[in-house]
Amino acid sequence: MSRLTGLSGMMVSVLRQELDSMVRVIFLLSESDLSERERLIQQTLNGEVWTVLTVNGKNKKVTDREMVELSNQLQGWTLSVYKFGCAFIHFSAFHDYSDSNPFESLSTDEKTDILSHLRYYHGGPHTDNPSFPDLASFFPRVFEKIAGNLECYIKNLEERKINSEA
Repeated sequence: MSRLTGLSGMMVSVLRQELDSMVRVIFLLSESDLSERERLIQQTLNGEVWTVLTVNGKNKKVTDREMVELSNQLQGWTLSVYKFGCAFIHFSAFHDYSDSNPFESLSTDEKTDILSHLRYYHGGPHTDNPSFPDLASFFPRVFEKIAGNLECYIKNLEERKINSEA
């Protein structure tokens, strides 16, 4: 992350990638059937799309949306950060962050979620309308927090723990 200083959009993209891994691991930890969990892990290792059986006995793709929503139910903040990060990896007006503040494009609820998280875990920002560089100054700390949580969750997976409240 330190190598990306000054490249705020890239920092958000890396955060989004790390968060993507975290929501997948949270999804796996919420799976109480360890053989099903192993099957999903095997699908990952085989480069396959995750699928689950429906009540009708058909395979259904596990969507990013489902994983993010589950993670958000358990964590309370992942949806806002995920959506914010997605705007930087998909073509959007957020790519013009050097001329305009993409934070201002978010809904009031999304801003509140992100600011609450940054204040609770990282000590700021103190203003309700931070500039994008102000927000970007917190990205390395957010990355460290997500990476630390991810490491812990992966250890829980390795220990075959089941945790619906990852």
